[in-house]
Amino acid sequence: MLLTVKIDLPSEVEEAFRSRGDKLAEEMKAAYAVDLFRRGQLSHYALSKALRLDRFQTDAYLKQHGIFEGSLSHQEVDEDLQRLHEFFGKDAQ
Repeated sequence: MLLTVKIDLPSEVEEAFRSRGDKLAEEMKAAYAVDLFRRGQLSHYALSKALRLDRFQTDAYLKQHGIFEGSLSHQEVDEDLQRLHEFFGKDAQ
């Protein structure tokens, strides 16, 4: 199945995009697929299919881009820390 997406951009942004050359479509597809993966809307398997990589290559790709499966966002860490402070008290060590 082929999915075509049209994006309207200001001319200066379009020029910057076009300067990326022939790989723009692949880079945008990969960026969107990784974003869906990070938000939990795309499985690791589906991501590997979108990237045309095997499981281990997909893991390496994610690590190269600073994405670790099962990692927490800064907000999630802050929320967990706040709950711990509330439970144990702020002065607890």
